[in-house]
Amino acid sequence: MTTDAASLRNLASIPRVEFAFPGPLRDQLVAAILNVSKTSTTGLVIDYEHEGEPLPEVGSRSLVIDSDERPVAVIEVTDVRVIPLGQVDLAHVVDEGEGHTSVAEWRAAHEQFWHSEEMRAALEEPEFTVDDATLVVLERFRLVTDLRPTC
Repeated sequence: MTTDAASLRNLASIPRVEFAFPGPLRDQLVAAILNVSKTSTTGLVIDYEHEGEPLPEVGSRSLVIDSDERPVAVIEVTDVRVIPLGQVDLAHVVDEGEGHTSVAEWRAAHEQFWHSEEMRAALEEPEFTVDDATLVVLERFRLVTDLRPTC
């Protein structure tokens, strides 16, 4: 990684992306991005709407933030689909890089996260739940730059 002034300005202009909440799950997801086993992710449309954030766009780049709020990578969106949760396919599940071998296993883990107190608090919906009709954003991306220091 270069640390000249131009490079730092360029990094500062890239929007940040945070996977999950700080802690073990984020650490796992960031590690999977960095070792390129994670090339897709799933978000809730309602989360984007609540945050007033636009949906990801193909070609856009984001600065991946770790649990310590450090930028560790730059990723680029390669595909975006909005579909009902009940239509998520196994290829997407596998490309999330979390080791799930079935859609049902993936869905159970994601429902646990989406129904967590942290997520419900973030959405300001204490009883929030998902079902087959819940709209999700399936995002594919590629690792552009690993920003970890090399020794």
